[in-house]
Amino acid sequence: MIAPVSVKPDAVVRTTCPYCGVGCQIDLRLKDGLIYRVDAPFDTAPNYGNLCVKGRFGLDYVTHPRRLTRPLIRSGGPGEFREASWEEALTLVSERLAAIVRESGGDSVATYASAKATNEDNYILQKWVRAVLKTNNIDHCARLCHAGSVTALQLAIGSSAMSNSIAEMDTLDTFIVTGSNTTETHPVISLQLKKAVRQNGAKLIVIDPRAVEMTQFATLWLRQKPGTDVTVFQAMAHVIVTEDLINEAFVRDRTEGFAEYAESLKPFTPEWAEAISGVPAEDIRKAARMYAGAKRSAIYWGMGISQSVHGTDNALGLANLALLTGHIGRPGTGLNPLRGQNNVQGCSDSGGLPNVFTAYQPVNDSDIRGRFEDAWGTALPAEPGLTVTEMVDGALTGAIRAMVVMGENPLMSEPHLSHARHAMEALELVVCLDIFMNETGELAHVILPTASFAEKDGTFTNSDRRVQRVRKALPLPGDSRLDWDIVCDLARRMEPLLGITRSAGFDYPDVEAIWEEMRRVTPDFYGITYERLERESGVHWPCPTLDHPGTPYLFAESFPRGRGRLWALEYSNESELPDPEYPYHLTTGRVLFHWHGGTLTRRSRLDAAYPEPVLELHPEDARELDLDSGDWVKVTSRRASVICRVLVTGRSPAGTVFLPFHFAEAAANLLTLNKIDPRAKIPDFKMAAVRLEKAARPPDREGVDIPLLDRGAIKDPAPGVE
Repeated sequence: MIAPVSVKPDAVVRTTCPYCGVGCQIDLRLKDGLIYRVDAPFDTAPNYGNLCVKGRFGLDYVTHPRRLTRPLIRSGGPGEFREASWEEALTLVSERLAAIVRESGGDSVATYASAKATNEDNYILQKWVRAVLKTNNIDHCARLCHAGSVTALQLAIGSSAMSNSIAEMDTLDTFIVTGSNTTETHPVISLQLKKAVRQNGAKLIVIDPRAVEMTQFATLWLRQKPGTDVTVFQAMAHVIVTEDLINEAFVRDRTEGFAEYAESLKPFTPEWAEAISGVPAEDIRKAARMYAGAKRSAIYWGMGISQSVHGTDNALGLANLALLTGHIGRPGTGLNPLRGQNNVQGCSDSGGLPNVFTAYQPVNDSDIRGRFEDAWGTALPAEPGLTVTEMVDGALTGAIRAMVVMGENPLMSEPHLSHARHAMEALELVVCLDIFMNETGELAHVILPTASFAEKDGTFTNSDRRVQRVRKALPLPGDSRLDWDIVCDLARRMEPLLGITRSAGFDYPDVEAIWEEMRRVTPDFYGITYERLERESGVHWPCPTLDHPGTPYLFAESFPRGRGRLWALEYSNESELPDPEYPYHLTTGRVLFHWHGGTLTRRSRLDAAYPEPVLELHPEDARELDLDSGDWVKVTSRRASVICRVLVTGRSPAGTVFLPFHFAEAAANLLTLNKIDPRAKIPDFKMAAVRLEKAARPPDREGVDIPLLDRGAIKDPAPGVE
């Protein structure tokens, strides 16, 4: 059992960074109720003393004066609230939700789990959704990040997690980075990868349309046209097969479908790929030979691969390369999607998905579901629930009447935000659990104030499946409460309202008790205890027994599906492409100084370093449009328009513009469309057609007058690139 935390003045508390999926270990130095300094331990994985600007300087949002500290109930139109007691707020939520469930069934309620909350918070949320609401309508932002990767890896090998550990990166031999601006989105991982190149002579292949910083460390850079990733991967596979670079023993013993797959590759020559992608055929051959011929090769990718209507095919193309060459199941190899949020891996692991319980145990498997029914003492729904994109559509049709959102901001993260806002306005009840008011909270009927990472105990799971402790450093502000405690209270109130006579069990003395229940129903987690995490700092799952060492790399002997499957792929581009009316291709993403929808970093000192959205525009396009850095530009898609300033840079190719999605005043997702990958149900965030027009400064932005090129954060990231 966790001892009660009493934080002393000038205390130092070891915990886990709340930003990206690296899971850096940090020491919070405290004085007078404030975090006055953040350090990193040099002897502890995964960061070994390194921190990025967000982890070191971006945690002051925790004590921001606009933290939510009391429950709020809507008193008029959107954005109009009054303070309420917890009793009033929870009574209102439990009674209205129970009434909706009684009238329309549990499937009329949609819920968002949180990639920012702990494993324990998310476990309790999905338990409440399934055991009390009787629905599997629970999903989270992984659907909008790596759903294409998850679906592809499940199809190819039966597992969707990163296969190898961060600790292996600095000893790599050869590796591919594709669809990832690693130095800005995962800065500490980029340090490991750069070390592999600089100090150990590793060969790096970058496959990316943008001149991201990792191209400066690459042996070979394949600059494909946006949306043509599959053509490059298929042509590389063609070379590997036709030049007999395959690992014959691995293909024979560990894969299936090779003969049919090899036959399907015949048309996909490097010359065919060059005609579509623009990548020289000889460079494709060099990349294939380099990757296949190395003793150990690894692949790392980001959302540039998955956030696409063909995201599943993109990731399957990468999986095919690993299976052909046997570059999986050993240290320094593998298939490694880099997860974007601090606990996006853990939220999925904890059952925050519509089709699985903890550790990806399918809800429609009667034996598995029976074990959870025995553990929770109640019948559970068998049919998978809705994904987040389907939930939004369901709100418009009336199939979804209520939505509970824990620690997410869908009105910044969903595609085609006007459509998403219209859907949320149609809901009878929106309940938000959060630490700040945000764009989604403005539409809520009830807002329940919760805890930041610094005010709670629990665990996060980083991108390489490493379970690590989160420790309380500061007291809860005002009347705010822990997420899991709020959900347990709601569950206890709702069970009698729904006629549930035997409780599924929502009385926990502390967060460790939740983890203990979680590991009892999850064989892959059984060997991980809080006591062990204190002793070892972190443990990689699967870890099935108390004496198991954990699993830094996966698939040494087999795949979860048995044999890895090679998938024949066809190239097609179903994305929204530029045309004479909308002649530019818009892609979206992150920048170093901000994170996700900006709810946290825009309430930290980091906002002063990168205070406004900037559209990256190639010099050729800038000359044609008579635009220069600092000018205002109107960006218009078929869905909406936004106005922001321009940064002229060769980072993106001519004809392509880049807009970060952190800024509500020029929300990139107003422009994106809600077309989805048919298998993964992930939207196409990386492909939208837009037109550009020179604009005047908007009246509501009169105070914005920042010389872009005089600031360290906002500068040309790729000088000299044309």
